[in-house]
Amino acid sequence: MEARIYRPAKSAMQSGRGNTRAWVLELVNPGARRSSDPLMGWSGIDDTSGQVRLSFETREQAIAYAEREGLNFTVEEPRERKRLVKSYADNFSAGRKQPWTH
Repeated sequence: MEARIYRPAKSAMQSGRGNTRAWVLELVNPGARRSSDPLMGWSGIDDTSGQVRLSFETREQAIAYAEREGLNFTVEEPRERKRLVKSYADNFSAGRKQPWTH
């Protein structure tokens, strides 16, 4: 069984960084077979372990759990967001790249 350890990014619908502090261990089974229900057309999967998501406070705790359970895992390091520092006065500065007009 394979696992993926990562810190989730914030969703596009949130302005804050809620639910992005914990590390998540997610089980991945690339060989799982998908099928569709002939009557309703819903898709199903024969392996439900892909629905398992465990949360950990630190990266080391998630790695220790994966090693203890004998899982092959990959760690995806989070990309830190680039913070653009601006002030309201920059809208009226003489050195603007685009001219300010009404």
